[in-house]
Amino acid sequence: MPAVTVENPLTLPRVTASADAVSRPVLTVTTAPSGFEGEGFPVRRAFAGINYRHLDPFIMMDQMGEVEYAPGEPKGTPWHPHRGFETVTYIIDGIFDHQDSNGGGGTITNGDTQWMTAGSGLLHIEAPPEHLVMSGGLFHGLQLWVNLPAKDKMMAPRYQDIRGGSVQLLTTPDGGALLRVIAGELDGHAGPGITHTPITMIHATVAPGAEITLPWREDFNGLAYVLAGRGSVGAERRPVRTGQTVVFGSGSALTVRADEKQDSHTPDLEVVLLGGQPIREPMAHYGPFVMNTKDQLMQAFEDFQKGRLGTVPAVHGMTEKGPQG
Repeated sequence: MPAVTVENPLTLPRVTASADAVSRPVLTVTTAPSGFEGEGFPVRRAFAGINYRHLDPFIMMDQMGEVEYAPGEPKGTPWHPHRGFETVTYIIDGIFDHQDSNGGGGTITNGDTQWMTAGSGLLHIEAPPEHLVMSGGLFHGLQLWVNLPAKDKMMAPRYQDIRGGSVQLLTTPDGGALLRVIAGELDGHAGPGITHTPITMIHATVAPGAEITLPWREDFNGLAYVLAGRGSVGAERRPVRTGQTVVFGSGSALTVRADEKQDSHTPDLEVVLLGGQPIREPMAHYGPFVMNTKDQLMQAFEDFQKGRLGTVPAVHGMTEKGPQG
C-alpha cells in the first residue's frame, strides 16, 4: 500500500484551504469492530456505532483485510441481491472479480474501483480469481455503500469500471501528501467516479510529520477513516490510528496530520476522506436492501424471491484486464 503513487508529488497540482476557511471540529472518534463477511474474509466495520445522521448519505463501509492469504484461503461473497443504493469497491492490494445479472463485471486490482449502482435491483458476486485462490497472496480493500434518494432508488442498474490510472492525483503545497480523488471533486479537480448522490471520496497518503488542510464543501458532511498508521485530526489534534473513524462537525476545511514516527510496516498515514450531501429522507435498511419504507423492503424481498431482480448468468462472461493508464 498504496497501489497508485508518483515518485515526486510536487509535479502534481497542489491544493489547500484558503486562509479564512473554518476548520471543522472533531465530533467523535470511534474504533471499528472486526468481523467476517461473505465466505469468511476479515473486515473492519468502519461505521459501526456512529449515528446515521452523521453518515448520511453513506450507509456502511468495510475495510477488507489487510490479510496475507495462504494458498487455497482467498475468499469472496456468493451471489446475492441489492436494491436502492450504490456499492463502491476499492482494491488497494490484490485482485477481485465482479459479475452481475445486469451484464456488468470485470477484474479490479491495485488501485482500481468498481462502482455498481444497484438501483431497481440485481444480483452480483465478488470473489478472487481462481489463480489467486490457488497461489494465495495479499488482499486489502474497501467497500462503501452510498444511499440513493427516493427518486433514484428504482433507476436502471449501472456499472462503472474505474482504473487506478484514471484517478485524479493531487498534493499539498509542500508535497507532503498524495491525494487520490476517486469520486467527486476537490478544489475544482474532479475524480472519475460518476455519482447520483453528490459525494467526494479521497484516499490520502500523508508522510510522517506532514499536515493536510483541505477545502471541504460546507453542505457536505465530513468523515475520515484511518486505513493504516497514526496521526491526529482537527485543529484540536485529536489522536487517531488504524481502524478508527472520525466524524467532523461543520466548517469549510478538514485537517489531518501524520505522526512523526510510524510503525515499521506502515511508513505513512493512510486515510480515506469522505464527504456527501445528506439526503435527509427516511431510511429502511435490512440486509442487502436500502429503501425508504418497510413496505418497500417487503416488496424488495418478494421481488428477489420471485426472480425479478435477475438470474445468475449461465455463462461466466468476464475477462481479466490489467490496469490501464
